[in-house]
Amino acid sequence: MTQLSAKKLKLFGFNNLTKTLSFNIYDVCYTSMPDQQEDYLEHIDAYYNAQRLTRILTDVSDIIGATVLNIASQDYEPKGASVTMMIAEDEVRGDWFGNTESQTAFSNSVIAHLDKSHITAHTYPENHPHDGISTFRVDIDVSTCGEVSPLKALNHLISHFDSDIVIIDYRVRGFTRDQHGEKHFIDHDIDSIQDFIASDLRRRYEIKDFNVANENLFHTKMRLKELEIDHYLFNRRKNEFSCSELAKIERRLSQEIDEIFYGRDLT
Repeated sequence: MTQLSAKKLKLFGFNNLTKTLSFNIYDVCYTSMPDQQEDYLEHIDAYYNAQRLTRILTDVSDIIGATVLNIASQDYEPKGASVTMMIAEDEVRGDWFGNTESQTAFSNSVIAHLDKSHITAHTYPENHPHDGISTFRVDIDVSTCGEVSPLKALNHLISHFDSDIVIIDYRVRGFTRDQHGEKHFIDHDIDSIQDFIASDLRRRYEIKDFNVANENLFHTKMRLKELEIDHYLFNRRKNEFSCSELAKIERRLSQEIDEIFYGRDLT
């Protein structure tokens, strides 16, 4: 696993590079009856509610070394939840709030600064009306500026969710200047997102890269190599199905995973 470079550039002023790590994480499940589909969606909605998402994102903030400034969270009807967490690179000092004038100036600077420093999560549970397939998707964005790197949270997020498919985008935007005035469009070495993924996770997943390194744009898609049928049967066991039923279920699951992984309908 590649480590972020410890060498620091001597910059002119503030490091205003923006680094954004975006995840689409999918869990796929077989729910044979309408009541099971509803039970699965209720289970997901309860397990990944706004309170739990807030704990996960707070852990992410701790891992990358950011300071949480504000949290907005919401559960939705009928299903779903979202959390937005504003973060800063440095701890906010209490003496910044001395008087009304300084507080106003501080608030304005925070609003501008936080446009590029946030962590968000949104959940999307859904099911197929006829094929018995239910899916859960969570979208997570970790966007930072300065020296805080979202790549430090990569393995935590992949491991924390029941991830059958993980689609990751990483982009570094903007530029910063060193003390001599030279522009730097990136401040660390990277050839691929998977260079920062732990080896035990890489062994479990099929991984494909689509990178535009000269644009500092990196895209990685992952899916589990092994389809263990018991993992995908919600509140059921494979001995409850005949061999022909299991074969049919595996085909449905494989098609669903292929379609999500390749981003197109294969029917």
